[in-house]
Amino acid sequence: MQMSHRISAFQCSPIRRLSPYARDAVKRGIKVYHLNIGQPDIKTPFQVLDAVRHYDETIIAYGNSEGRQELREALPAYYAKYGLDVKADDILITTGGSEALQFAFMTLCDPYDEVIIPEPYYTNVSSFAHSAMVNLVPITSNMEDGFALPDISEFEKKITRKTGAILICSPNNPTGHVYTQDEMLQLLNLCKKYDIFLIVDEVYREFCYDGKQFTSVLSFPEFSDRVICVDSFSKRYSMCGSRIGALISRNKDVLDNALKLAQARLCPPDIEQVAACAALKTDDAYLLEVRQEYEHRRNFIFEGLKKIDGVKCSMPKGAFYMVAELPVDNAENFARFMLKDFNLHGETVMVAPCEDFYVTKGVGRRQVRIAYVLNTHDLERAVACIDAGLKVYRTEVMGEKL
Repeated sequence: MQMSHRISAFQCSPIRRLSPYARDAVKRGIKVYHLNIGQPDIKTPFQVLDAVRHYDETIIAYGNSEGRQELREALPAYYAKYGLDVKADDILITTGGSEALQFAFMTLCDPYDEVIIPEPYYTNVSSFAHSAMVNLVPITSNMEDGFALPDISEFEKKITRKTGAILICSPNNPTGHVYTQDEMLQLLNLCKKYDIFLIVDEVYREFCYDGKQFTSVLSFPEFSDRVICVDSFSKRYSMCGSRIGALISRNKDVLDNALKLAQARLCPPDIEQVAACAALKTDDAYLLEVRQEYEHRRNFIFEGLKKIDGVKCSMPKGAFYMVAELPVDNAENFARFMLKDFNLHGETVMVAPCEDFYVTKGVGRRQVRIAYVLNTHDLERAVACIDAGLKVYRTEVMGEKL
């Protein structure tokens, strides 16, 4: 039977599509180190789980479409810690940051409108765009300059009458780049010039390294009418499965129209919003310790990968991902090989091939995204597997003489 053209245009997630091979490896007794997915091994704050255990409603009822008022009123105090003036009425609670992105696309764009995005980008954005029938227009960033913002003239060249917005992620998934205040201003001024929106995914706000300060798009009140911020509890508090996020904008028309979509899906999950309220009471020391741990892991895996012959990568400035270029013909084939045909003393690695993190065909074919969400002992074993696996793949599959 014929499926829709819409669904046929979707890609299977490169983060998850090799999972059947990983499950088969586990069945064979192989330990798999999952560097493919941003699932931290950091413990969720105890009060979050405690709030779920003590949820005492006798009925799990429908809630407000815009989210629990308790949560919306608690979030401004969180943003105030970063010097951001956000009101409860600026916040729409969503089912994860993913739904916030989907709502942004559908609120700002008509079918076949365009959103400009630096690539590589979080690969699932492609699916959100297809759902909204929005075309992504790529601007390629490069490993050689740390995946910094490409020249603003490249963005301006791509703006047409169909352009609805520019979308960035900072700190960036998958590259780890953190956009500077100057880069933000360049984008905001361009958006103002052409009367379009800037959407910024700030899910990894807490995770900036080397003493660098994070610049939020919400810190530019003079551009409030054209800014949408996407946020989430998933990574910050290691509660990925809770699926609570937020769409934030001081533009009331944006929120009023996004609310129509929120009403259509009725409400965000209630128990998880209770957990999110509890998360906001987490001591600041928790996030500081988590940031320090990720910075330590970043340094550890970067040094380990640098020692592998032929591997190239740039030092991430934030988040907990990095893009590595491998000395292989095809990163997806290598990733599959690692799960199907290779193990080092009963261990192997799962990585996310990067080609589908790009719109531009053929770019990123030798790259993988690595999530350094495991402790350093596991990262050490994972790097050893990659090193050994590359040697075998290059000699036995590619026919090289090393």
